[in-house]
Formats: sequence, structure tokens, C-alpha cells
Amino acid sequence: MLKQSGIRRQLYTIYTLAVLLPVTLIGTFLLWNTYRLLTDYHRDLLESDNSRVKNILFEITTQVYNISENLIFDEGVQDVLRGNYFLHNDMAEKVERLTALDNYNYNYAEIESIEIYTNNPTLTDYKQFRYADKEIRGKKWYQRALGQSSVFWVPMMSRDKYGNEYWNFCLVRKIPVMHSGFEGVLVIRISDNYLHTRIGSRQYETMVSVDKEPVFFSTDRSVYGQGQAVPIGYGESHYRYTGTLVMEGRRCFVDISTLPMYQSDSDVYICTVNKQAFGNIKNIIGICAVIIALAVLIPGIMIHYFTAYFSSRVLTLRHAMHQASNEDYEITDPVSGQDELAEAFSDLEIMVKNIKSKDAQMYEARIKEKELENRQQAMEFKMLASQINPHFLYNTLETIRMKAFTAGDREAARAIKMLGKSLRYVLDNTGTAVTTLDKELAHVENYLAIQKLRFGEKFDGVFEVEDGVETQEMGILPLTLQPIVENALLHGLEEVESGGIIRIHLYIREEFFFIDVEDNGCGMDSGKLEELRRNIDVKDFGRSKSIGLYNINQRLNLHYGGSRNMRIYSEKGKGTTVRLTFFLKDLKKGM
Repeated sequence: MLKQSGIRRQLYTIYTLAVLLPVTLIGTFLLWNTYRLLTDYHRDLLESDNSRVKNILFEITTQVYNISENLIFDEGVQDVLRGNYFLHNDMAEKVERLTALDNYNYNYAEIESIEIYTNNPTLTDYKQFRYADKEIRGKKWYQRALGQSSVFWVPMMSRDKYGNEYWNFCLVRKIPVMHSGFEGVLVIRISDNYLHTRIGSRQYETMVSVDKEPVFFSTDRSVYGQGQAVPIGYGESHYRYTGTLVMEGRRCFVDISTLPMYQSDSDVYICTVNKQAFGNIKNIIGICAVIIALAVLIPGIMIHYFTAYFSSRVLTLRHAMHQASNEDYEITDPVSGQDELAEAFSDLEIMVKNIKSKDAQMYEARIKEKELENRQQAMEFKMLASQINPHFLYNTLETIRMKAFTAGDREAARAIKMLGKSLRYVLDNTGTAVTTLDKELAHVENYLAIQKLRFGEKFDGVFEVEDGVETQEMGILPLTLQPIVENALLHGLEEVESGGIIRIHLYIREEFFFIDVEDNGCGMDSGKLEELRRNIDVKDFGRSKSIGLYNINQRLNLHYGGSRNMRIYSEKGKGTTVRLTFFLKDLKKGM
């Protein structure tokens, strides 16, 4: 069988080396580099936004600190906190004259409120001033303010008039009250709405906390009052982290920085998170990967179909050349196209046409030679036949059969009858070119019955006629099968004592008709088989074997044309098969 894997393998190798490997390697590098660039890009943007928030907070808190500096040394504030008030109106009148607090509230949008708490028992709650009752004095920030002189920052939760919670980032510091036994604490609340206006972002989520306190500002208000969602190294000075963390089940870019508060030991931790970046990077990388895959797949599909098309044309050309090398010149599958393969096939067709023309001339010469030989054999046959009177022999056998029958020897009568029937078939077909296949089979069956009387249980004859074989409608040369069957009996089953089988199998395959004469005898080895095949093809009057098969083969070749009408197959110990091959149309036309 012709192989076609060579060209395909070479084309696939070229595709692998020229397309698959380079595109895969370059594509992998580009994907990795794109991922790195996108990661650095989003990380830089996140750091920039974190720095923006830090700068804004530093600006706001520094401004608030400066305001606190002005307030704690303001003489009006000191005067209010030192006073002893027996009447509320006296205190209210003095507070009303103090306009600095109102000016800061009105002129600085970042300030939500300014509150001053004192333990002066004569001072009641009025405007920005508050009496530090037991609840206030219990607050940690109040106690801390009284215990230190420096400024610190804390988150404070408050409720509005509707009971809703909200948080403020507050500056807290002690107000030293001169020439009195009282103390004051200043609390400046930074407006949460102002922070949202200044540092809020739609793209990034920002969470801000001070020291280890809960979050006091976030772009997501539901996070207020909770701890930071990311781990923070509170013990580290100027803690900073830039990288990725898993939050809410997905990986996010995170940037954490520390803002030391101006003139304070408080540290503000700013956490900026981008939750969408990895999803966007994944989508971009996915699109790039699909493009690279298509860049590999589309050429692969094209190479596959081109390889199949090209290799099929090469295979067709090779098959045609293989046919021609085996003297089979019936080339039916053309090689289409206008390239070198088509030109090579065209040259092959011209060569085959020339060979067929020369073969036809040689065949005509051989036919004429065989016709002369056939006429000579026919003349010899007629000369032999004319030496006896065939009808005299047939009538004599009939007379002997009747005497045996009258004498009660039915077996002898039956044998003589079968012999006469065989002789009649020979006489009827003397000089006849064609007889029907069913008559030829009946003659073979009669011959086997005669031999059965001789050999007994040594063999059995089996006739197998497949469906579609119409023996009455097919013509065949007379006395074709009987010599083959006789050869199988005398030579094929020569060493068989019993159980021998001679099988005559008739069947049709496509446009061919086959007759197999098989035996289950001793068979022959490859050397003897080749010798027998030569004997039936080459005339040699010096030999004494295979003359019958040689004559049949020559008759078939002369009548039907060609040199492959009879083929012999055999295997040592497994029997021998003689196969006759005909064109189905020739057998039906012969009738």
C-alpha cells in the first residue's frame, strides 16, 4: 500500500517550526510583558491616587492645626473659660462678643464644628462651649487631652437629629486656662462631606484611619467604624505597602501609606484599593491570548487542508505510476491543477498511451500466432476424433448398460450410464465454442459421481453458487472445469485417505465473475507453486505435467483475451485453489 505520511509530516514540521513555535514563544513573551506593563501601570496610578489623598489630608489637617493654635491662645476664649457666672446671661453675653469661633466655622468649609469642653461648673452649654459632664469626662479622648499637652487626632461618632450615625475626624488638644483652676479641651471636627468632595474617587476605594482606631473615612460609607480591611504594621515607622491582596474573594491592587500628623504623635493610615484592575487586566490578557491562538489556529487549519489537498494529489500521481509499473494501464483518477504535478501526470498519461499502443501491436501479433496454434490443435483433435466412430462407442456403452441392468447389476449399469452421459457431453460439444455454465457444472457433477464410484469415501464434491449467479444465462468454453477438478482429485487429494473436499465456488464481485476450484489436500510450497505457474503460462512440449492446465489457460487467454484468466494459490498443508476470472459482460455476451 502506498504511504502518504511523508509529505504531510514534512509540511506539519515546517508549520511547527515556522509558525507554531515562534508565535507561541513570542506570544507568551508578549502576554507576560503586557501583564507586567499593565500591572505596573495600575500600581503607579494607585500610588499616585494614594499620594493625592495624603496631600489633601495633610493640607486640611495642617490648616485645622493652625486654627487650633490660634484658638487656644485667643484672649476671648481664655476669658470665657476663666469666668465665674452666676447668671446664664452673663456667660451668653461674653460668648456672643467672641466672634473668632463663628468666623472659623463660616469661613472654612473643612470645619464642621468647633467645640470647647470645660470643667468650669458655672459655664453652661452655649454655642461652641460645653460643660464637661460626667459622660464627657469618661471619654478616653477627654482624659487623654487632659493628660498631655500635645495635639492628637481621633475619630468620633455622632448622631444627627434623626438618629443616624456619622463619623468625623477630630483634632483634640488641651487648652491651658491661665490664672484659674479650670481646664479646657478643644475639639475641631472636620466635615465628612468635605472630605468626600475633596478626596472621593469613583475608580478607587479609599479607607482612612488614625492610629489603631476604626476607619473614619471611606468612599464606601458602610465601612465607617470598622477596622481596616487590610493588615497594617502599626509598630513600624512610616509603614508603607504596595502590592496585591485578596479582598472579598478577589485579588486587588492595594497601596497603604502613613501620614504623620503635623505637630502630633498621631499617624493616619491611608489605604487605596483598586478592585477592578485585575479583572480589566484579565480581560485584556484574554483578548491577547485569543488573538495569539487565532494566529496559530487559522494557519494551522489552512496548512491542514492544503496538506490534505496536496498530499492527495501526490498520492494520486504515485498510485498512477504504481499502476503503470505493474502493467496496469487503466488510470482513472486524474491529477487536476496547473502546476508541476499536473504536468508530470500529463507526461505519465502520454507514456502510458504509447505503451498501450505498443502492447496492442504485440498482442495482435501474439493473437495471430495463437490462432495458428489453435487451428493446428483443432485439426489434430479432429484427426483423432475421426479415427473412431463416437456414436458407435456411445451405442455400444448403452448396449452394455442394458445387459448389466438385465443381469441385475444396477451399480455397473449406473456407472456405464454416467460414463455415457459424460461421453455424450464431449460429443455434443466437439467443435462447439461455447456452452452454458449450468451444462458445464452438470458435466463436472457427473464426472465427480463417476470418480466417487472409484474412490468411495475419499472425497466429497461441494457446489456453492452465490445469489445473483444465473448459470443458465452465462456462457463458458466447454470442458473447462472438468480438467481442473480432475487435477484437484488426482494431485491435490493424492495423499488424502478420507475426508477430502473438492469445492466449486461461483460468485460475482462488482464487474467480475469468479470460479474457484478448491481442495483441502496437501498443497505445495512456494517453490513448487511458482514452477506450476510458469508451466501453465509457457509452452514446453518436453514436459509431461500440467499439460491440461496449460491447455485450459491458453484456451481462456485466446478466447477472452489477457493473460490473467487463471491464477493458482496454494499453501503447504492447507490445499490448493485454482481461480478463473472473467469479465461478467463477456460471459453474458458469449451466449
